[in-house]
Amino acid sequence: MRKSYAVIGAVLAASLALTACSGNNNNDSGSSASASPSASGSASPSASASASASPAAVTGTSFENWGTYGFDLNNTRHVPYKEITADNANELGVVWSADLKTLDKDVKNGNQAYPVVVDGVIYISTSGNQVFAFDAVTGNQIWHWKPPAEEAANYSKAGIIANRGVAVGDGKVFMLTIDCQLVALDQKTGELVKKVKLSDYYPDVTLENGYYETTAPLFYNGIVYIGSSGGDNGVRGFEAAFKASDLTPAWDSPFWTVPPKGQDWLANSKFQGGGAVWNPPAIDAETGIMYFAVGNPAPDFYGADRPGANPYTDSVVAVEAATGKLVWAKQEISHDLWDYDAAASPMILNATVKGKKQKIVVEGGKSGQWFAWDAATGDVVWDGIPFAKIDHPEPTPEGVLVSPGALGGENYAPETYDPATNYVLIPGVEQPMLIKSAKNQDEAATPDMPGAKAFGTSMGETPADVKTYGTITAIDVNTGKQAYQVETKDPQRGGLTSTDTGLAFFGELDGKINALDIKTGKIVWTFQTSGDNIQAAPAIFTVDGKEYITFTSGGTKPKVHVFALGGDKTQGAKGTADTSDAHDAKK
Repeated sequence: MRKSYAVIGAVLAASLALTACSGNNNNDSGSSASASPSASGSASPSASASASASPAAVTGTSFENWGTYGFDLNNTRHVPYKEITADNANELGVVWSADLKTLDKDVKNGNQAYPVVVDGVIYISTSGNQVFAFDAVTGNQIWHWKPPAEEAANYSKAGIIANRGVAVGDGKVFMLTIDCQLVALDQKTGELVKKVKLSDYYPDVTLENGYYETTAPLFYNGIVYIGSSGGDNGVRGFEAAFKASDLTPAWDSPFWTVPPKGQDWLANSKFQGGGAVWNPPAIDAETGIMYFAVGNPAPDFYGADRPGANPYTDSVVAVEAATGKLVWAKQEISHDLWDYDAAASPMILNATVKGKKQKIVVEGGKSGQWFAWDAATGDVVWDGIPFAKIDHPEPTPEGVLVSPGALGGENYAPETYDPATNYVLIPGVEQPMLIKSAKNQDEAATPDMPGAKAFGTSMGETPADVKTYGTITAIDVNTGKQAYQVETKDPQRGGLTSTDTGLAFFGELDGKINALDIKTGKIVWTFQTSGDNIQAAPAIFTVDGKEYITFTSGGTKPKVHVFALGGDKTQGAKGTADTSDAHDAKK
């Protein structure tokens, strides 16, 4: 565990708007019929289909799926496909793209959705909780669901308007909505099967109390797992489980990451709390243990009113997937004062460590440090290996630059693991924040939010003359040492996906998608899309043996793109990497 520095004061956090997927799992066929409107949200078939159309045949007869957020339950984001190589990557081109706003004018700007692909169908969510199903090969829209307008109108109450994907299983497509509902749609038609308010079971979990949901759920063994992926001040973070069959709780209680109000370090105040679970867990199907990462305590930058280590925050927690019972928990940052969440999903690796095979759990935090623990015991394997600039000078009233900033380090963007090299690739953000010390207690503890006077706003900014950029860092899991680090023009927001041919694919904020040679760190292919920023990692799948790459892009024209060898190589206009048209977010 790395202890935080004792900074008494408030922080000017970086303020950049974020427009912020097991191989063949037990999913039903993705073929689809037309859908009729529902009283609670509406589903529609392709515009060219009629309401009475019979189920359409999806292109292809054999499929290798990207069936969940991280490809497999271990979240490795590594596929065993071999068609696309460093030698032929320059033959990649666009098979099809879909402009989501053209398909529905109510689609919101920005997109952080991680695609899920099952039996030849791509399932994509949008920032405003719409869901699209596309034929993965042709791009034909199969169905489309959108929430009721009166519910969508409330989304503006949330701190972040984003959605990072869906889960598919039990013949359904599951999604969390910004206003804290769990939705189940028919996988074939898009019609609403059921939806529940989380507050039906956990009364405080409402938009009005500071909660909102942005994470993708995870489906495993008949259960849908969700995290409290929104809000810090005054909320109690949790991981929860619901039965896929009827959306009733599968555990006796959620795993709460902070104490009840008025107990332990959580004073009876609307400000204390936090511990959000921003991204899906990893599950070891052999042991039945689930691992999830937990965010920062609140208030984010003022710790005087939340004494002690604030356990479970900034941590990786292991629980029994069937019951939610604690197995172990390890904290990355004690008494966090910088908003250094453990935001990205953990990975489970069967890797060579110090010359021996070992099952480990790894996670990189916004602190700019990468950690590894024994999966069974939680014993430390690698403790806080730095992959970002780390600098915490003593605060002054005038302000000093602190690295990493509140955006990381590694934010929500997922890592990937390449078994051939035994490398973990980490997407990094180099964007320092300005931190000022408060002159007195009154200035530090203001009525609107503790510490707010010292930094002027809830998020602050990075000075305009300070360089910001991204990195991709390769860590050798065997030695715990850095193999190389690649600098990218813009902070890495989306994450990486790797293949058995030694390539890792990732996008950038100016709309480029790249392929990196994992052994050397050399970029071997770059394609400029239409300039919309990319803030989610690709999913890679096959149909009839042919390999496809799909990813989403955001900005003012949210899109879905699919690439394959032999596609259209016509490149688009370079983007500006400006996310000011998106929705402000810090995670």
